[in-house]
Amino acid sequence: MPWSNQGGGPWGSGPKGPWGSGPQSSGPTPPDLEDWLRKGQDKLRTVLPGGGGSLGPKGFLIVGAIAIVIWGLSGFFRVQPDELGVVMRFGRYVKVVQPGLNYHLPYPIEDALTPKALRVSKIDIGMRIMEDTRRGTGGSGSTLRDVPEESLMLTGDENIVDVDFSVFWRVKPNGVGDYLFNIQNAEGTVKAVAESAMREVVGRSTIQPLLTGGKQVTETAVQDLMQKTLDYYGAGIQIQQVQMQKVDNPAQVIDAARDVQAARADQERARNEADAYANRVVPEAKGKVAQVTQSAEAYREQTVAEATGQTQRFLQILDQYQKAPDVTRERMYLETMERVFNGTDKVIMDGGSSGVVPYLPLRELGQQQPRRPGATP
Repeated sequence: MPWSNQGGGPWGSGPKGPWGSGPQSSGPTPPDLEDWLRKGQDKLRTVLPGGGGSLGPKGFLIVGAIAIVIWGLSGFFRVQPDELGVVMRFGRYVKVVQPGLNYHLPYPIEDALTPKALRVSKIDIGMRIMEDTRRGTGGSGSTLRDVPEESLMLTGDENIVDVDFSVFWRVKPNGVGDYLFNIQNAEGTVKAVAESAMREVVGRSTIQPLLTGGKQVTETAVQDLMQKTLDYYGAGIQIQQVQMQKVDNPAQVIDAARDVQAARADQERARNEADAYANRVVPEAKGKVAQVTQSAEAYREQTVAEATGQTQRFLQILDQYQKAPDVTRERMYLETMERVFNGTDKVIMDGGSSGVVPYLPLRELGQQQPRRPGATP
């Protein structure tokens, strides 16, 4: 990959080369060979035959051989545990080497950059952690400072919300070349993309899910949008996690917002109580309705059945009466008298002159208790 910016990005042009303002490079500074050779000649004159005189052909050969050896050894470089080595040949990306002692062809044929590509970095947006060191007491700590120009955002229902969040990112294992040559300021790029993605996701949401249980959904949406944007620009950066630290209303309206939340909690509590009462009363009312309905239906069935039976009985009597009126009339008279006099005391009177005919009171005699043996009459 050449040193020129391949397509660039929205936050600046690519690096200019090993002698320009390159991207986060911690590689070795190119040596000044002429100055080094001049100093080497001065030192060799003191040890070579002839003293301080001019060097002969043999001296120049010795100096040249030593210079070549030292030039060859200058290609060794060390890569720290949290770094990756990027070897460039005449300014073009060649390969990536792992941490440890490595070698590249001496400068100016090859050069190496050692970005901290294995370290997980953190960027805080909407807040700053300030170190607080107290002189004279030896105490130290940290304070959190809010940055409202980064944290104040507009939601989809036109409310303002204060969002503080952190982004954890690292360089992709196979994207070190993109990380070095496609962007200039990696931290500034990640910060700008994170703030833009958070504002877009918050702008599509309402304030209530953000303040209650929608943080995880928002974090996932912001992480996906950030990764998609960084991949589009070929930044070679992997977003590890988006973590929302604080989501609240602005300080100017936080008291009123808390009152609104308390009113909503009271509304929810009253609704739950009403639902519980309805769940208790409605089944009871439905049970009573079912009971009354069943009783009415049973009474209706009973009344209809009795009426139907009486109708059938009347029709049967009518049929018999039409066949034998005298006999039927006499029978009806006797049955009626039987029903009338069945439960009453009766006195039989003869139609003659003898008057009342005595009768044996069988019912009263039957109700008397039998006398016990040996009792006095």
